[in-house]
Amino acid sequence: MNASILLVDDDTTTLEFLTPLLQDNGYDIREATTLQAAHDCVTRGEADIVLLDVELPDGYGPSLLERISKENLRVPVIMLTGYGNIEMAVEAMKLGAQDFIQKPVDVKRLRKAIERAVETVAMRRELEHLRSSRTPLETWVMGETAAMKKLMSDLSRIAPSNANVLLTGESGTGKEVLANALHKMSQRANKPWIAVNCANFSDTLLESELFGHEAGAFTNAKKKDGLFVTADSGTLFLDEISTMKPDLQSKLLRVLEDKSIRRVGGNTATKVDVRIVAATNRDLAEMTAAGQFREDLYHRLNVVQLRLPPLRERLEDIPALVGYFIQKYNREMGRSVQGATPAAIHLLKSYHWPGNIRQLRNAVERAMLFADGDMLDEGHFGPLG
Repeated sequence: MNASILLVDDDTTTLEFLTPLLQDNGYDIREATTLQAAHDCVTRGEADIVLLDVELPDGYGPSLLERISKENLRVPVIMLTGYGNIEMAVEAMKLGAQDFIQKPVDVKRLRKAIERAVETVAMRRELEHLRSSRTPLETWVMGETAAMKKLMSDLSRIAPSNANVLLTGESGTGKEVLANALHKMSQRANKPWIAVNCANFSDTLLESELFGHEAGAFTNAKKKDGLFVTADSGTLFLDEISTMKPDLQSKLLRVLEDKSIRRVGGNTATKVDVRIVAATNRDLAEMTAAGQFREDLYHRLNVVQLRLPPLRERLEDIPALVGYFIQKYNREMGRSVQGATPAAIHLLKSYHWPGNIRQLRNAVERAMLFADGDMLDEGHFGPLG
């Protein structure tokens, strides 16, 4: 995110050094040489982050921390001083400072401190957004990384069409959430949305589940409509399509070609108008080349393909994702957790997440069960592996 930083210092040398340095790093810099000017700037909402000197002409720097806290302005403050000592650092932290850096400034350490503050701001913004609005696309498949922005752009472009869509990506990346969002953004949004995991059924049961069956089709069978009929005019999501056996692949292909189904044990064709969104965590092109998946069905399903990146490729989205899950579990648990500390976010961003977003969601839920304050710290997450 593009953050604005308020640099509060009466030392001209410090201002002349830090302002261009931070501007070169992409930050919008404002300057103030008194506590009152700094307070006015924060009150007007002109600063996302404050770099605050301890000694200023009109008072003691940490007093601004007290005012910010009392007025619930919720702006991360990094203390910056040439007069620093341990006692002062402890006092500043107790008053709510996010970090404490002594002059002469260690540029690398300052950059890290600002990055952590930016993560805090991003999480708070996400929480506020979630409190004030609900969108059909759940936040956990949105993001600020280039890959996710392209995915969202492609999604908005193809959603209004009737084209079949193939979603690919590792387990836990949010394929069903994305499929549901595609449905809600389409012209079929007010029509049925049906999801089925093909791996949860045997071949016989999956055929009956999808196409329905006639009375007497098997022992004690009563006539039943399948999911294609139930989803008529809407969207049918076929998860783990790669587990479907060849015989059933052939029958699915006929439905896609003829736009009609026949119940198990029946001969009458029933017309259906269903958009198919399929998903897999395997390489269907490779399976097709190996003769494990029908090539003609693959091409029918793969009119448009969208790949969901694993979480390890979108680590910059973790603060927003954590904010989303905190808000979700606040509602479910009756809690009022405000966010996660920079140390916790750093821990989460340093992990490789083999279970992807599903694993992150579970980690946040577990942390909230153990947390007794209003912030999740790294200790609440325990071992992630």
